[in-house]
Amino acid sequence: MKTITDFPDDPKYTIKAVAAQTGIRPVTLRAWERRHEVLTPHRSDNRYRLYSDRDVAILRWLKKRIDEGVSISNAISELRSMTRNGVWPEAVPTMPAVERVRPDTAPEVYADQLYKALIKHDEARSGEIVKEVLAGYDIMTVCTQIFGPALVEIGEAWYRGDIRITTEHFASSYLRGKLLTLLQSYPSRRGAPHLLIGGAPTEQHEIGALMMAVLLRSEGYRVEYLGPDIPLDDLVDYARYEKPNMIILSASMESAALELRRMQEKVNRLRPTPLFGYGGSAFNYKPQLRKQIAGIFLGETLDQAVEKVGELLSHSRKVSSRSSVAETV
Repeated sequence: MKTITDFPDDPKYTIKAVAAQTGIRPVTLRAWERRHEVLTPHRSDNRYRLYSDRDVAILRWLKKRIDEGVSISNAISELRSMTRNGVWPEAVPTMPAVERVRPDTAPEVYADQLYKALIKHDEARSGEIVKEVLAGYDIMTVCTQIFGPALVEIGEAWYRGDIRITTEHFASSYLRGKLLTLLQSYPSRRGAPHLLIGGAPTEQHEIGALMMAVLLRSEGYRVEYLGPDIPLDDLVDYARYEKPNMIILSASMESAALELRRMQEKVNRLRPTPLFGYGGSAFNYKPQLRKQIAGIFLGETLDQAVEKVGELLSHSRKVSSRSSVAETV
């Protein structure tokens, strides 16, 4: 059986190719490199990351340990402990039968099919589509290119008067249920950074915040999803004894966004002080709202927000680590 060190170390794969070989999304891989310095990829002349066969073997081994329930930080510590003693783990064999097979149907086609099934209240067909896309695509693609566009089209159909409000509510409730099931299917790792996620006061739309919770829990964070329309004082009281690393609130309407104007001031009273991030369609449709809300705007899309959270938490942990060292000197 080959060990990881038996693989050549010459750089040749782009991050996209590595993602396809390992099942680890590029945003996750970049986060691992920032937070844990798991790999130091070569940089090509155009500054693209390039990875070797050995890098791919390391990532496959780490993913296997994570799938077995080990946190990424513990898996990396385990690998480093072995290699310091001159021992490399056995390489994880490639198993094509287990790897995700991308379907022939494009995400936008699935989004349209899901839209049509939902407006017919066809729960059986909707379930078949959801099952297919979860088997064929990563969770980011499912949320941003299938579920999200289907819901946008449903909202626009209701606005045009093409469907009843009962149909819009059915579709939203159906996908909300699927997302909650997905959220609960990912483990909540107690040693991971702790995030509280929900909707701003008066915010009744929760799908965006719920998708964010699913995506961040899939990245290994300990995520508590608190639902829509959260009173700020109650949230801050809860955070006082839960001591989260970050609080994230979403707003789709201007009125809900403006409810967040004093949130950073409230968060600043907590010790330790968590990060406060916000996002949602209100801040995309009316970017000037971002100037009225103290805190960190996480980006206009879910993938931008997930990456931004990773960067913020990585930087925060480094600062905390340096502060701890300084206090002991």
